Amino acid sequence: MSATGRKISVVTAAWLLGAACVARPAPAATHPDWPMFGWDAGRSSAPKVSMGIAASDLHALRRQQVRIDGTVDASAIYLHGATVKGATHDVFFVTTTYGKTLAVDADHGTVLWEYTPSGYKSFAGTDQITTATPVADPDRQHIYAASPDGMIRKLAVADGRVVWRRAITRLPSREKIASPLAYFHGGVIAVTGGYIGDAPPYQGHVAILDAGTGALLHVWNALCSDRHELLDPTSCRQSDAAIWGRAGAVIDAATGHIFVATGNAPWNGIDDWGDVVIELNADATKILGNYTPRNTEKLNATDRDLGSSAPVLTGGPFIVQGGKDGQLRVLDWRKMAGTEPHRGGASSRVPTPGDALLFTAPAVLRRAAATWIYVADNRGTSAWTLGAGKLQPRWHNSRAGTSPVVADGLLFVYDPHGELRVYEAMNGRELADLACGNGHWNSPIVADGRIVLPEGSANAHQTSGVLDIWRVR
Repeated sequence: MSATGRKISVVTAAWLLGAACVARPAPAATHPDWPMFGWDAGRSSAPKVSMGIAASDLHALRRQQVRIDGTVDASAIYLHGATVKGATHDVFFVTTTYGKTLAVDADHGTVLWEYTPSGYKSFAGTDQITTATPVADPDRQHIYAASPDGMIRKLAVADGRVVWRRAITRLPSREKIASPLAYFHGGVIAVTGGYIGDAPPYQGHVAILDAGTGALLHVWNALCSDRHELLDPTSCRQSDAAIWGRAGAVIDAATGHIFVATGNAPWNGIDDWGDVVIELNADATKILGNYTPRNTEKLNATDRDLGSSAPVLTGGPFIVQGGKDGQLRVLDWRKMAGTEPHRGGASSRVPTPGDALLFTAPAVLRRAAATWIYVADNRGTSAWTLGAGKLQPRWHNSRAGTSPVVADGLLFVYDPHGELRVYEAMNGRELADLACGNGHWNSPIVADGRIVLPEGSANAHQTSGVLDIWRVR
């Protein structure tokens, strides 16, 4: 804690599912949704509008623990004033590790509906999981969710009914849907990786589905990339190149271009793209830019995936890319354009906050005077500003965290050892320390004067779990 700051120890109160109604806070001037992981298609995790919680509210927050039928090792999404079962509700949506998707009333914590995939009993309790966050359709009447059977489903917000389903892998026991889904201009974008142990064969790939019909429109394969189809993984000469960063596919809202980073695999700069940052055009049919570190063979041999985190778009010519080697690289993307392979050439680099493996998605706050980058790992949390191709340190602490969120001048960081911390975003002064359960890759969202955070770890293979909701009473 900063010597100049007073930490507010928030007393929490827990209610089980079905408990008495909790009064909601006065609404903000607007009621923005949180429709996908990272709030926007660029995965900034920094809403440009008020989310209704100020520093002065933190002392009044109270926690409700909602018991649910599964562990959510991901984050929630949110729709304000959605129509469910013929009534208007503010709703959180989550997907559990075994593919159940739930709609939870944000005011009361009641489960409004629950969808269970048909193959649930075959993988419940096993290593076959998903850690994907669902995404909402802009029509606010549908969401899209993943499950361990390799399927993406379009579900009706009103009742959880399946509108369509589509497989994005031919080998779901090897190809895992770990990263959050994205939506952009009528397309649902999903990516695949592998399971712990990297058991071959699998190939990371980007799949684009037609949101209206579920048709598989395009596939880009990180290995055997000359084949634009959903591969039988055994038919490609190489394995791995997982796309598994917490942010998954990151989309430039101005162009629709798709940015992903891949994990360990061979790299030849032609049709094998292990340990790279790749820019694809909007329909994933063409490579527009690429980068691999100069020591790409070493990264592959030592299990130091570049793609353990996803590319960070900064709103200018620079991209920030973290990895398992404990480095944050700043890339001048103007120098990485085209299909010609680009090996090395990072503009600068700094260690991750704890000089540790990076498995989280940074947050990006774009202000008129500066672009702020917030990063947490299992040993620390740091803030930088980006200037002239370099990250300039602004503040740092030794507190662990998952993927951070910036809202209303506050930084929300979940320590998976069992605390949700709130800082002043500009100076790192700790304002609140909210008690909660342990977790893994879970991360919070802030919406309409509420904070929601799932607890638990996919690695525990549980079929029950907890969703924490904080509100100002």
